[in-house]
Amino acid sequence: MGIKDLLRFMKPYVEPAHIKKYAGKRVGIDAYSWLHKGAYSCSMELCLNSDGDKKLQYLNYFMHRINMLRHYKITPVVVFDGGNLPCKGATEDERHKRRKTNRDQAMLKLKEGNVAGAIELFQRAVTVTPSMAHQLIQILKSENIEFVVAPYEADAQLAFLSNLEEEKNGIVAVISEDSDLLAYGCPAVFFKMDAHGNGQEVVLDHVFSCVTRVPSFRHFNIDLFTGMCVLAGCDFLPSVPGIGIAKAYNLVSKYRNLDRALSMLKFEKGDQMPEDYIKSFREAVAVFRHARIYDVSLKRIKHLKPIPEELLQFLDEELDFLGPEILPSLATAIAQGNIDPCTMEAFNVFPSTVKHVSTANIKKICGPFSRQEAFTQASKDSSVFAISSSKSRKEMTVETNQASDEQMHCPYMDESECLDEAVALQNMLRPSISTRKMGEGKKSQQNEVLKVPDNNPFRKRKVEEIEPDEMDNVTELVSEVTEVESLEVICTIPESQKSVESKPVNSMELKRVTKEKKVRRSNCHSSENKKNTILNFFSRV
Repeated sequence: MGIKDLLRFMKPYVEPAHIKKYAGKRVGIDAYSWLHKGAYSCSMELCLNSDGDKKLQYLNYFMHRINMLRHYKITPVVVFDGGNLPCKGATEDERHKRRKTNRDQAMLKLKEGNVAGAIELFQRAVTVTPSMAHQLIQILKSENIEFVVAPYEADAQLAFLSNLEEEKNGIVAVISEDSDLLAYGCPAVFFKMDAHGNGQEVVLDHVFSCVTRVPSFRHFNIDLFTGMCVLAGCDFLPSVPGIGIAKAYNLVSKYRNLDRALSMLKFEKGDQMPEDYIKSFREAVAVFRHARIYDVSLKRIKHLKPIPEELLQFLDEELDFLGPEILPSLATAIAQGNIDPCTMEAFNVFPSTVKHVSTANIKKICGPFSRQEAFTQASKDSSVFAISSSKSRKEMTVETNQASDEQMHCPYMDESECLDEAVALQNMLRPSISTRKMGEGKKSQQNEVLKVPDNNPFRKRKVEEIEPDEMDNVTELVSEVTEVESLEVICTIPESQKSVESKPVNSMELKRVTKEKKVRRSNCHSSENKKNTILNFFSRV
C-alpha cells in the first residue's frame, strides 16, 4: 500500500506533530485507512460474519477519532474510495489472493483451538467493503459530518481538495497511512495519528526547500518527485527488478528529466525491463497527475489537472486506464453515498434503517401490534387515512399527491423519519382498532362492529339490536338531525381489511326503517289529532 519504503527514505523530513495545530481548519481524512485500522479490533467477527455488537467496533474506532478532531475545533472532511481502476487490477487481485490465503490459514488455526494465532491471521485477511463504508456514512449524515465518495481513488480526491483554497472548501492537510498522497502532491500529510492526536507530518514545501538535509530534493519539483515514486514501484506499476526508492532517487536526481532517466534505466536493465514499461510508466504518472475526481461545485467528474496535448497524443487519447467516464447524475449519487461505486447499484437504505430500530422503540411504536406486523406496516408504500365527510375528497387527493411528491424528492428516509411515520400510522390506526369490540356470545369475527368514536352522539347499531321502546327515541333523534357526519375508513392493511369486510351497521337500512317508523308515527299522531278535534266539536255542541 503506497510507495514502498518512501517514508523510511524521507525520514529526515518526517516531523512529530500534534493534530491540534490545525485548530479552526478543515482537514481531510482518508476514510479507508481508519476503517482498516478499526477493523483489526473485530477482524474475526468480520471475516466470520458473526452477529453481535463487537462486529461494529470499527465504527466506534472511527467516530472516536472524529470526535477528537471536533474537540480540537477541527472540521473533518471524510473521503471514501470509489471504484477500482483498471490499471490497479493486478494489485487488487494479488491482495485478494493474499487475504484468502490468510483467511484459510486462520480457519485452520481456529479449528485447532489456537484463537490468538487465528486472530493474527484474520487481521491480515480482513477487508473493508462498500457496505461497511455505507454504514459509516449513515452515522456521518446523522452527525452532520462532511464527506464525499470519490469516483475512484480517495487519494486523488484528497489531493484535489488539498489544492483548493480554504474559501472554496479546500483542506489544509490530510490524515492517512498511505504514502501515495505525497506522490499525488498533497501539500501536508499527517501519518500514524494515535488516539491522543499525536502523529508524524510531512510538508512538501519543506521537502523541496530544505538544503541541509540528506537526501536533498532541492532540485526536484512535484513532477520529478512523482516520477521517482513510480520508478520505485507503486500500486499501478511494479518496479523494474533491482530498482528501489534509493536507486530511483539517484536516477532522477542525476538527470533531472524523466525521459533521460528512463533511457538510462533501459540501457542498464534492458533485458529485465518489460517491452511496454515506458508506456505503462507514462500511464502510472498520468494517474497521479490527471486522475478523475468529483468536483462538488460543478457536480461532475473532471481531471485532477488538465491533460497536456503532448500526453494525449502519446496515449492516442486512450484514457480508459484512468477509469470509465461516469454520467454527472450517477457521479453525484456515488459522491453522496447512495450508490455502490463498485456494483453501481443503489444501497438498500430502508431495510437497514428498520433493522437498527431497537426492540424498545418497536414496542413503543406498535402498541398492540406484534413486531412482525409493525415491520410489515412500516415497509408498505400504501397509507392509511381516516377521512371525515367534512373534508372533501378533492382536498384529500391534493394532500396525497403532495405527500407523493415529497417522497419522490426524498426517496430515502433516515431513522427519525421512519419512526415519525410509524408513530403517525399508529395514531391513525389506534381509534379504529382500540374501539373494535367483540359482542358477547359471538362465535365469529364477522360479527365485529366498527364502533363510532365517543365524540359522535349518534351511535350506529344493528337494527335487530334496537329495542322497540328505543325506536321512538331513535326516530326523534333522526328527525332532529339535519346533517350527519359520516366516517369513512380506507385501509390497505390486511388486518384492518377484515373489519371492513365484516358486517357493519347498514346506515341505509337504518334510515329506511326509521323513515317508515316516522311515517307510521306521523299517521298515528294525525289520526289522534283528528279524533280529538271531532270530540271537542261534539262536546261544545
